Amino acid sequence: MSKRIHLKTRYSLMIFGRDVSKIPCFRNSILYGIYSGLGLGLAHFMFKSRPMAACNFAVYSFSGVTLIYWIQCRYKYSQMKFQMLQMQELLRRNALYEGTHLEKESDENQDTKVS
Repeated sequence: MSKRIHLKTRYSLMIFGRDVSKIPCFRNSILYGIYSGLGLGLAHFMFKSRPMAACNFAVYSFSGVTLIYWIQCRYKYSQMKFQMLQMQELLRRNALYEGTHLEKESDENQDTKVS
């Protein structure tokens, strides 16, 4: 009998016991932060020619952009998730009421609201 050895080809980063690849908005927030910090740090160095100040500016801009993008992305994600849950509930109710007298009553109520 041969034992099969499954090698995990894709490694994931675990922080505080959570896989960061499963956290919504994490990847994009970090990437936008890194690239903006790098770009703004280089631009600051090009204009001021002070390496220490440019490094500080790069770290501050990385932190700021990452935080702002994270907040904005998570807000949109929570809104979309809430809307999806509402839609699922409406579809579930529609499936329950289909073919019953409650469906006819709701259709009549909608017709009177439109008029």
